[in-house]
Amino acid sequence: MARTGFCDSKPLLDLHKKADERRAPLRAWANACGPQDRWQAVEVEEPRMDQVEEPVLLYPHGLQGLHSFQALVPSLLRHEVEMALEKLGLTLDRTYAWEMFLDMMRSQTRNSFPNADLPRHFTDVTRAILVDWIVQVHEMMNFQEETLYLAIHLLNCSLRQIKVTTANLQLVGMVCLFLAAKKEETLLPEVSGLCYLMDHTYTKHQLLRMERKVLCGLKFDLSYCPPLHFLLLFASIARCSAMVVWMARYLLELSLLEGQCVMFVPAQLAGAALCLARQVLQEPPTPEGEAAWCLASSIHAGETILLRVMHILASAAAKAHTREICATFIKFSSPETLHVSRHPALKNAPGLL
Repeated sequence: MARTGFCDSKPLLDLHKKADERRAPLRAWANACGPQDRWQAVEVEEPRMDQVEEPVLLYPHGLQGLHSFQALVPSLLRHEVEMALEKLGLTLDRTYAWEMFLDMMRSQTRNSFPNADLPRHFTDVTRAILVDWIVQVHEMMNFQEETLYLAIHLLNCSLRQIKVTTANLQLVGMVCLFLAAKKEETLLPEVSGLCYLMDHTYTKHQLLRMERKVLCGLKFDLSYCPPLHFLLLFASIARCSAMVVWMARYLLELSLLEGQCVMFVPAQLAGAALCLARQVLQEPPTPEGEAAWCLASSIHAGETILLRVMHILASAAAKAHTREICATFIKFSSPETLHVSRHPALKNAPGLL
């Protein structure tokens, strides 16, 4: 599709090499593999009883009869959410942590898709090939993990909001990654470098013109709360081990390749990835882990949807090592990711459900 390197000295993932020889760097922003005490309980202040919140309907289409999310979340679990957000650095002041969590939930409903249908001349296979290429470019540029999730979200939106031809599909993918980097990163690549990655199939003028077209189609709305944030939040509440978190992150990134997953909101994807990771690794149940499952399953329509997502992720993980689009598999097969993509239990993951 394009060159396999941003520059000669730093190639992209070479899919022709043996898996053990492939480079798979992965930075550890919000890395769950930090010191063990990162996941230990922390003493917290007593919840404030002098504040009364208005009921919030977070997902009126998915939770019929639910008039307040607060009614589903006991004060103790709410306190765990506040503590986890602060511990992960997603909020600087615990005073506003719960309001931030509610805003995370509201933002999901604005960015959900009613179905997984693509434009007539695209298929799930075509989309998966493009996403796999974006994963390679993202990894080579050493971008934040949020940048990848935002880029794929912008791609999903662009394919539905603007007219995209097959000839311009790679250009749209690169533009979405570029826009995501502008929002999430502090250092950006040169536009000429992006054209080089696409083997100069498109000019700088074409890339910038497509950028304007995508922005107008999206109405300049680049807001998105990635499922990675929900995953780290649930994992923090559940006091998950480093292995479980890396496995869940791998499963979550596999969801980007699956066209069926665009219908599900980030909290559903994150909850399903974490629960499947626990089952694959046979992590013994704990009260904290059950609390995380309760939180995840009560957010959007209960366990039925989560189990549906888990089946999709389990199927994707079972065949990941045999697929030609394997950038994510290679990425999570490195020592720093604890070789989670090579875990033998993944081959039988569908049978665990």
